[in-house]
Amino acid sequence: MWHQKIIQIFKIRDLRQKIFFVLAMMAIFRLIANIPVPGINPENLRRFFEQYRMFGLLNVFVGGTLSNLSIGMLGLGPYITAVILMQLLSLIFPQLERMYKEEGEAGRQKFNQYGRILTVPLAGLQSFGMLMLLQREGAIEFLSPFFLFTSIVTITAGTVFLMWIGELISEKGIGNGISLLIFGGIVARTPAYIREILINWDPSKAPNYLLFFGMALIIIAGVVMINEARRNIPVSYAKRVRGMRMYGGVSTYLPLNINPAGVIPIIFALAILLFPTMLANFLGEGGGIVGLIAKRGALFFENPWIHGISYFILVFLFTYFYTAVTFDPQAISTNLQKMGGFIPGIRPGKSTADFLTYVLHRVLFVGALFLGTIALLPSIIQAITDVRQFSFLIGGTSLLIIVAVVLETVQQIKAQLQMREYETF
Repeated sequence: MWHQKIIQIFKIRDLRQKIFFVLAMMAIFRLIANIPVPGINPENLRRFFEQYRMFGLLNVFVGGTLSNLSIGMLGLGPYITAVILMQLLSLIFPQLERMYKEEGEAGRQKFNQYGRILTVPLAGLQSFGMLMLLQREGAIEFLSPFFLFTSIVTITAGTVFLMWIGELISEKGIGNGISLLIFGGIVARTPAYIREILINWDPSKAPNYLLFFGMALIIIAGVVMINEARRNIPVSYAKRVRGMRMYGGVSTYLPLNINPAGVIPIIFALAILLFPTMLANFLGEGGGIVGLIAKRGALFFENPWIHGISYFILVFLFTYFYTAVTFDPQAISTNLQKMGGFIPGIRPGKSTADFLTYVLHRVLFVGALFLGTIALLPSIIQAITDVRQFSFLIGGTSLLIIVAVVLETVQQIKAQLQMREYETF
């Protein structure tokens, strides 16, 4: 059955062109990821990423462009940071919130444009900070002011170019372009992991590999189930008569995701846990009282039990925090009331908002437990099986991103096929 679907996909000219366009854009992305900035010391660069775990994590998301020190070394990090900042700023400035929530598609496009503009200075600052850090640690040679300026401009342009490619994929291809590029960056490391396993193959560890991949399959199935899980809230629309026509009188549902926050809580939690170590390394021996506090904090979180418990708690709390930022029950209640919709048995207005908040908190508890567990699974299973090369298969942000992107892309392809079937009918 599945092979018939694949044949059908490539028989449809428009769909075939979209898939080939996505593949071409991904090839360009990988080309950019392998064009390095001059003056690199590979051995020092390798030691740098072993020392700074936070940058090792970022390197996974950008598909190895950071460890290659390529012109696209920042990946889509500045753009994602800009989007998150814009969402947080909308809580502070009511004008931004009204633009995003009340001005329709035009308002959202303007809001997204501000995010793109904010990406440029963020990319410039991040590239400057990264180059200065790499230079101080001896990973790259000394940069003259002119060469430093041209490197910052080049890296910033690389980020903007990748952002443009992502939006082109969303417009002319299949799926969300930004998500697909992040997905491509994560999966691009798979051949290197396979090569590492083949080089360091130990026949005595074969049972461990089998146990690892068995656990990985079970975890991936669980992630798919949770990622697709919804709490459907029934919504009915009152009948309205306009002129000679009657509108409404239908029933539908409002879906609430069990995991509405995605991978953002895990990223926030990791940033906080790794910040003391990163700060202590930056300040060095002359950091004063701040450096001393950072070193004590880094030593405190190095304990596996303390690190694991703190990680779980932070992910749990950030799940609630980020959902509170992005999901507004009061706004949903108001919109339902304006459109003549209501939840059966619940009065419109404040009662509906309170009911949505109550249901959301119950659903969110399961989602937060799920995210916290997924965050800890790599460490737990690696300790059991002693297999570290394929950690993205068993948990953390990488697994969530891979599953979410694959499911979203498959759903969009199915929607395209169904649309063609309806047109034929």
